[in-house]
Amino acid sequence: MNQIKKTRLRFSGVILLGLIVGIISYPQVVRFIPPLFNVVEKLKVNEGLDLQGGIHLEYKADVSQLPSDKVSTALSSAEAVIERRVNAFGVGEPLVQLSRSGTEERIIVELPGIKDIEQAKKMIKETPFLEFREQVAPDAEIFKTFDTLNQSAKETAQATLDRAKKGEDFSALAKEFSQDPGSKDNGGDLDFAKKGTFVPEFDAVLFDPNFKAGDVYSTLVESQFGWHIIKKIEERGEGDTLEIHSAHILIGKRSIDQYPELQWVVTGLTGKNLKSASVDYHSQGVGSPQVALQFDSEGTQLFADITKKNIGKPVAIFLDKEIISQPTVQNEIVAGQAVITGNFTMQEANALVKRLNEGALPVPITLIGQQSVDASLGKDALEKSLFAGLVGLSVVAVFMILYYRFLGLVAVFALLLYTAMLFAIFKLSVFTPFAITVTLSGIAGFVLSIGMAVDANVLIFERMREELAYGKNVHKALEEGFHRAWPSIRDGNYSTLITTFILIASGTGFVKGFAIILTIGVLLSMFTAVVLVHIVLKFLVSDWAERYSWILVPKKKLLDHKE
Repeated sequence: MNQIKKTRLRFSGVILLGLIVGIISYPQVVRFIPPLFNVVEKLKVNEGLDLQGGIHLEYKADVSQLPSDKVSTALSSAEAVIERRVNAFGVGEPLVQLSRSGTEERIIVELPGIKDIEQAKKMIKETPFLEFREQVAPDAEIFKTFDTLNQSAKETAQATLDRAKKGEDFSALAKEFSQDPGSKDNGGDLDFAKKGTFVPEFDAVLFDPNFKAGDVYSTLVESQFGWHIIKKIEERGEGDTLEIHSAHILIGKRSIDQYPELQWVVTGLTGKNLKSASVDYHSQGVGSPQVALQFDSEGTQLFADITKKNIGKPVAIFLDKEIISQPTVQNEIVAGQAVITGNFTMQEANALVKRLNEGALPVPITLIGQQSVDASLGKDALEKSLFAGLVGLSVVAVFMILYYRFLGLVAVFALLLYTAMLFAIFKLSVFTPFAITVTLSGIAGFVLSIGMAVDANVLIFERMREELAYGKNVHKALEEGFHRAWPSIRDGNYSTLITTFILIASGTGFVKGFAIILTIGVLLSMFTAVVLVHIVLKFLVSDWAERYSWILVPKKKLLDHKE
């Protein structure tokens, strides 16, 4: 194949490329071809939260229970889990990123196009936090803390009893000290009650025949609830119909049983170690369903250690900080498998398996901020930005045509082709793992790249005009122009790319979006100027340019160099 045929073939490729990206960028041009229009019209640019509106949620991640060397890994895992979760609900291009405020670790979630903030919160909240905990040791420091608190409560109760026995107003003392919410506000009054109404310790004192009406019982009465100070007010009836009207002051007793979360200590085995979950049955399809868990290598070792030291003891399985199963360990389990039982229905078991497989959070999260972004603000900003881009494109086009004439006309064609290719990349990126989301900052990068897109053309054209002015023929000047301008084009764009790569690596949010689109624009502008413009000029510039060289270079400039 000779050089002329190669040039024609390459030029045909440029025209074909222009048609394809033009149709993708502006589908209306093929509206008279319904099958094609219906396909390309569905391609949309992913718009960010600031353009199409949506929901902004901010969560605080609780990493207090994690070793410092595992915080970063756990947060990255949580970020990935939340992203998978919202993707499963079909949210278009969500933004999930980590942030820090002071000493707090935070996760930012932006969901473009979502209008219902409760639905958005539900997407995230339903992601479960799974963890395994073991019972607190009998000699743990927490028990000593409860003993100290209870001793102080008993001393308070004794002091209150002494004041009541000295004749102070019982009702006033009850309102001040009693911890019984049912009687505190009415001065501890319990009204008339039959035997058996209260706990046995209370009943034994209240119905003691030696306890006279109007008296305060001489000693504290201890029950499972704490220490009671009892006053007998009056009685009525006798035998089986005997009822006694009384009042009491309760100083509560604290027990670890009142605080389920304190009964269990973390083991380090959480949802981040979960490899898979599936529905199982107690025995070959018979009985109620249960959820079988399979752990990764780290989880397998942790689970083996937990079961080994807790044989004969319960291990609690927490889901979103609530106990859903509390099996007793029969023997050490080294295969990395566990079972959650909880009288599940088939639907409940399947739902839990789905939630776990979609991703269990390795750290608990708490919603601390939420915001709905109005799409109308983004629409107004988008229209102004696009208008600015159109004005910029028009000004550049007019300048190039007036100053570079025919070459400027080719540059404008290349600029339009560049713009169409960039829009096509935005639309087609949704089919790749690196979908591009266009935000206002990204549009700023796009508008800036339009001006930068002609830099390479200016360098090439100026070199061509110099070569023509020195008397070289058009074809030689064309090749020299591209060859000699390339080092300057390369170095200038490389310096810009280095800056954008730094912004992408270290920037967040809007800065990163700006840098990504500017990077794509710079790479695409180099391809357009150095490859596509070269092909177009080689095809269009022929012998006619020798006769009408003033179309490429002003006559005065030619004469100046000849002189």
